[in-house]
Order: sequence, then structure tokens, then C-alpha cells
Amino acid sequence: MLKISTSGRKFVDSAGRQRIFNGVNLCDKGYHDKELNKRIYKPDEYFSEELIKTLADDGFNIVRLGLTWDAVEPQPEKYNEEYLAEIRAVADRCAKYGIYFYLDMHQDLYTGGNGLAGDGAPEWACLTGGAKFKPAKFVWAEGYFWGRAVHRAFDAFWENKTYKGIPLQTYYCNMWKHVAEEFKDHPALFGFDLLNEPFPGTDGGRVFRKLIAGVVKTVLTDKRCKLSFFAKQIFSGNVIRCLEPFADYSLFRKATCGADGIIHKFDTGRYSDFLNRTASAVRQVTDNGIIMMENSYYSNLGIPYSTPAVSIIKDGKSAPQREEKLCFAPHAYDLMVDTPEYKYASNTRVGGIFDEHRRSQERLDVPLLVGEWGGQSEGTEWLDHIEYLLDKFDSYQWGQTYWAYYDGLLENPIMRDLVRTAPVAVTGDIESYSYDRENRVFTLAYNQDKEYDGPTEIYLHAQPESVTVDEGDAGFETDGHILKITTAPGAHRVTVKFPATEAE
Repeated sequence: MLKISTSGRKFVDSAGRQRIFNGVNLCDKGYHDKELNKRIYKPDEYFSEELIKTLADDGFNIVRLGLTWDAVEPQPEKYNEEYLAEIRAVADRCAKYGIYFYLDMHQDLYTGGNGLAGDGAPEWACLTGGAKFKPAKFVWAEGYFWGRAVHRAFDAFWENKTYKGIPLQTYYCNMWKHVAEEFKDHPALFGFDLLNEPFPGTDGGRVFRKLIAGVVKTVLTDKRCKLSFFAKQIFSGNVIRCLEPFADYSLFRKATCGADGIIHKFDTGRYSDFLNRTASAVRQVTDNGIIMMENSYYSNLGIPYSTPAVSIIKDGKSAPQREEKLCFAPHAYDLMVDTPEYKYASNTRVGGIFDEHRRSQERLDVPLLVGEWGGQSEGTEWLDHIEYLLDKFDSYQWGQTYWAYYDGLLENPIMRDLVRTAPVAVTGDIESYSYDRENRVFTLAYNQDKEYDGPTEIYLHAQPESVTVDEGDAGFETDGHILKITTAPGAHRVTVKFPATEAE
């Protein structure tokens, strides 16, 4: 497989072609076995060769491959080689079928070693000052909002407190060095996602309280909010629909902006220092793979992301240098996610969040790959929201990894949208691409400045009726679902027309 790197705000392969990535999260968070009193992980079983082949056939060319600190280092400085071998087996299957992977060190609520709601750090790394983790009663994320143990565990991590005389982040960096050593030469390696959705700790609880206060103040003072609407929803038991007026993104930001300062301080201080330290540890092992910057948990809601570009220290002596192979991998979800009301997900609200991420991309001047997004609901009316988001990603030339694969996803109606025609590799700089679902027409425009050894490649979700290159009909050949087109230097436009009844 060709190596992937970055050039400005684009991903490029070692043949010089611009690359677009469409994928899915594969994340085994494990489960707590009460009899063994330990967390069990089975990535090799869950992510079989049959699954990986199916994903490749369906046009997925990248996966966000999750692992956890708890699984890698269940005891201090003792690494679980059997678990890493299972992750390696999944990565090898990806390479066999032409799918890239990036490693995601996943966490939710800091830890899952206690068998409660979260996943992430091993129990020995949970320095909570005696506070106890508690199971969720309402939503899985409530520990972020008022969980004292979650807050204190994160505080200890960001403050780099010691366990047996060694700072927590030293353990974490050494753990990442061990993982990087295992995967540094893997042919399908795309990059390193150093920590899923970092949370500010006790300050995160302050953010939650400011968000609630901001919503209440906005409802009571902004004329765009009709108190009669809120009263009707509350008395009818549809409390979650009280969020509908906040589909107006300017109203939404009015309610959330009170927390901006807290997140700015976290991003530019604790989180930036952590990223620089951990990325430097990875770079001590390998220059392969892209370093991937995530936003904090609360920037999933559009609170601006302020973390500076990652700086690397390789030898411990020279001045920090900006990491060369760097990308932004943000997440965003609608407020209705994880509820039965996802059918009310707002295009304008989530679109505004992604526009904020776009501004962060421009500030950092790096490529962007959306690390997590999406949702599920009954029926199919919510699929319009999924299509809106995919179209938005395409308009910005962003790749994405949908959250997440689960048993039954391949039979879910969402696959009609996730399995889609899109560029894979383009000989030049993409000007635009899009899919007109109503007329079943895909178009790609790009500017080619030189001859390339390889062709432009486009994944086709169905057999096309016709292919036009520039202004003439083109005879075309496909390699499986991949359309390959060879063009000379110049401006080009490819049009792929699908029949009214598409044959797979």
C-alpha cells in the first residue's frame, strides 16, 4: 500500500495523488466479566476477515481502529502482547483488502476497568482521592457532568500526578511508544489518534453548569424563544424537544458561549502540553504515520477549539518543531444523538459546529478527517440529516469515519448513504466533487499539473450507465467497484451517470 502523508490541507499518497477517505470506527470497548472481575476484549473475534472484506467491497478505505490504555497496560509497565497481537491481526486484514487504519486510544468517562459506564484507563491509573465511580442512571455521559470520580481522575491525569513515583503521563507516553513500536512499519498505517475526546476534569463540570445556565438565560431573555412552546413540551413529556429552537445556530452559540473561556484555557494549556509530550514520544519511535489532533469533548458542541499545532521534541535537547505530518480529526454530534429523537437532529445546528471545525482547520492549516459523527433512529426520515452531513464533508473535501460499526449496521438503512460514489485518489488538486442523488449523477472536477504514474480512482456504489471525461463520452473500465481514469495535465471534469434502477 502507498504511504499517506499531508500537503497543505490535503492528504496525498506517495504517488502524489490527493486522497479522500471514507470509513468507519471499529472499536471494541470490552465488557466487564463479573466472575473474572476483569474487562475482556475480543477485537480479533469482532472484526473478522469477512467483515473487513465487506467493508472494502462497500468502498470503505479507512477505519479508526480503537484500543484502550486499560487493554494495553493492565498493570503498570506490563503490556498485554496478546491483545496487541489481536489488534495487529485486524490491521493485517485491513492491509490485505486495501483499507488504511489509524489507531485511536479510546476513552469514555476515563475508565472502564471498574465495570461501570466507561472505558479507557486501567484502574491503577485512576487517582480519584477516594471518590467512587458510579453507574449511569440516565445517559451514558452523565459522569462527565457531575461525576466526582471522573472529574478527579482526569484532574490527576492533567496534573500529571504520580503512581508509584512515576507521573501518569510518563506511563501513558511509554505505553504509546510501545504501541508505536508494534505498528510503525505496518503497510496500512495512516496515523495515531492520541486520545479520544479529552475531557477537562473538574473544569468540565463547570462547563456543564455554564451550559445549563446559558440555556436558561437564553430561553428567558431572547425573543426568539417562545415560553409557550417550552411549557407545552415539558407538560406533554417531550422535554427533549425543548432543544428544537436551538436549531438556530446563533441562538445555540448564545447559550453555549459562556463556557468558551474554560475550554480555551484547557486547550492551550493542559491539552496542548499533553499532545506535544505524547506526540514527541511517538516520534521518538517512528516518523511514519500522521499525528491526529482531536478536539475536547465539549467542542463536539461547537465551543471553539484553540489548541495550537503540535510541536515535537525528538532528542530532548533541540527546540520544539512543528510536526510536519499533522491533521485535525474533530468530532461533532447533534444534541438529539443517543436518544429516540434523532429524527429531529438539526442540519443547521450540526452544520454550524462543523463550520466551526472548518475555521479551526484553516487556523491550523492542515487536512481534516472527521473522526466521529452520525447517529441512529427508527424509520428512515433521519437519513436526510446523514445525507446533509455527507454532502457538507464533500463540499470541504473532508474524509470521515462514521461512529461506529456494530452488529447489524450492514443491514441498517444508513448503508444506502454510507456506501456511496466518491473519489479515492485524484491525479491533481480537487476543485470539487458531489453526488446528485435525485438525478443519480456524480461529478468530480480537478486540476492536474503533471503526468502521474497512477490513475485517478473513483469508488462506484453501482454499475454506471455512462462516464464522461471533460466533454466527451469515455470508454471505461472498472476494477471491481473502482473506476480508473488516466488524464493528461490540465483541468478535468468527470461525470458518472447511474441508471434509474441501479444494479449493484
